Order: sequence, then structure tokens, then C-alpha cells
Amino acid sequence: MTPNPPLPDLQISFFQSLERLRSTHLLDALLKASSEADIHTVDRELGQFADTAALQRLAGWGLRGEILFAVPSLLMANPHLLGYYRLLLGFSQKQFYGKEHGLSPFKSMEEKGALSKAQKDRLAELARCLCISAAHLVHSVDRLTQSKVHDLTLLTLGPQLRGGALNLVGQQATRRVFDLIAVLTQSAHVEVDQTTIKMRNAAGAPIRIFFASDPDIAIHEELPSGRSRPVIAIEIKGGKDVSNVHNRVGEAEKSHQKAKQDGFTECWTILGIAGLDHDLLRGESPTTDKFFALDEITRGDSAAFDDFKEQLYSRIGLRDSASSLR
Repeated sequence: MTPNPPLPDLQISFFQSLERLRSTHLLDALLKASSEADIHTVDRELGQFADTAALQRLAGWGLRGEILFAVPSLLMANPHLLGYYRLLLGFSQKQFYGKEHGLSPFKSMEEKGALSKAQKDRLAELARCLCISAAHLVHSVDRLTQSKVHDLTLLTLGPQLRGGALNLVGQQATRRVFDLIAVLTQSAHVEVDQTTIKMRNAAGAPIRIFFASDPDIAIHEELPSGRSRPVIAIEIKGGKDVSNVHNRVGEAEKSHQKAKQDGFTECWTILGIAGLDHDLLRGESPTTDKFFALDEITRGDSAAFDDFKEQLYSRIGLRDSASSLR
């Protein structure tokens, strides 16, 4: 059998993200801000906020203090640099901006590169906090170089980029399913936008289909009383990593268990991988009523497409009046 080489799509995405972040969140950005800053101000702030013994240790390694120690003037010059110091200290965004450390009010500095008045007023407090953590790092390692500092930021950044890329895959997969449902129900549409489809079924009952965080797509029938009846909960796991599919199915099961408690009568799981044994997967997600493969149901000439359309129509009460949907 001729080898079928895997394509490095994820790595290409990482490279593009890395190039964007160099000028804002990584060592290049810190060095640029430092070279343009008033060095006397930076030194004065280092003396005010950084641990003296740690600064001397850095000097012995040939490193300037701001490489490790955040100071207000540099954070003011480039608020994105809060992300540099977070990465250097080894914290994920979830850890760093969680309730435990009280740093959530500063998160927009890293994300937007801008300072609010409230953040500006607390820069000294933020710098002092970061410098305490940095001093612990300096005193706990044998030796740092500029290259090693950069490596430490990348070690933290890697999982962040991977998580972001996987989230994007999930978002794209959900959009593909939503768009497919929009096409299949277009003859009955009342109102459609980027997140919601409002339609009427063959009996005239209003149906609402919308993006949701849990489940990914929810389908409700609107009742005359003004209440809604949950009909189908759809979980979409668009990843292509076969080794991780069982974890994804387990995540879908947790969501479906909640959906059943919320009154949904049907739970569907759509996977990014085709050719899987659905009987085996049901052992890991017994709450899933139907499994579908994303690439198969979005191909209009497939049996899976016909099955998905038929199942959808029967659940929401829509007649197949358009045989030309393929």
C-alpha cells in the first residue's frame, strides 16, 4: 500500500499565528518596547518593583531585568505584553485570569492591546504581582538565556494555539451543519440570520433552529402557549484525530445527558471522521440516538445525506417537497 502522507495543516496554522504574535506578545515585542522606552524610567521601575537579588542574578546571566520583570512603563507602551509575561511564567489564559489570582480585570490588555483608565490606575499593582512570580522563577532555575526565555514562552503558547485551532475546527464544523439544515429547510423559512432559522412545518407549527453552546445546535417547536418543546439536540465534533474520537464522543454524551434532562426527545452526534463503528460508539454514548459523519451528510449524492434529510424532516414535521435539494 502506497503511504498516504498526512498534511501539516495544523502546523501551517501555528506558523501563521506565531508570525502575528511575534510583534505583539512574544520576545520580539518586548525587545522592541524596551529599545524604544526611556531606559532611566525602566531602571527606576525595576528598582521599585523587582527583587534586587533576582535582578543581580539576571545581570550575571547577561540579561536585562525587563526580560523577566514587568514594569508599568512597558505595559503602558504595549499592553499586549501582559501576554508575554503570562506565557513566560507558564500560565494558560484560563489559569492566569481565573478567580484565584484576581487578574481577570487585566485580560483585555493582552487581548486588545489597550488600556482602560481603571487598568492604568492599577498598573503598579499588576507589575508588583508579576514581579513576585518572576522572582520565584529566577531563583528556581540554574541559568536563563534570552533564547531559553523565548523557548519558555513558546512552550506555554503551543497548547494555547492548539486549543484555538481545535476550537476553530469545531466552529467551522458547526457552521457546515447549520448551513446544511438551512438549505434542507429553505422552502419553509420564515426568518433566517447567521445563528437562527425560524420556519413553519407542514402542520403550520413554528420551528426554531439555532446555535447554542450546549448543545451545538438545538431544534425547538414553539407551542401555542408561548413555551417551546425541545426536539433535537445536535452535538458536533469536527476533529479528524482518530485517536481522540472516543474522548469527543464522551464529551458529546455529557452534553446529551443534560439535553435529555432539559426535555430533548432526540440527541444526534455528528463526527468529523467517517467509517467508524456506530455500534461501538453507542457503548460510549448510549444517549446518542443517531450518529452521522460530517463529510458524508454534506455530500449531496450520498446515502448519509438522504438519511440525515429524512430523519430531520420526520422529526420536525416537514414534507420532502423539493427533490432537487441534492
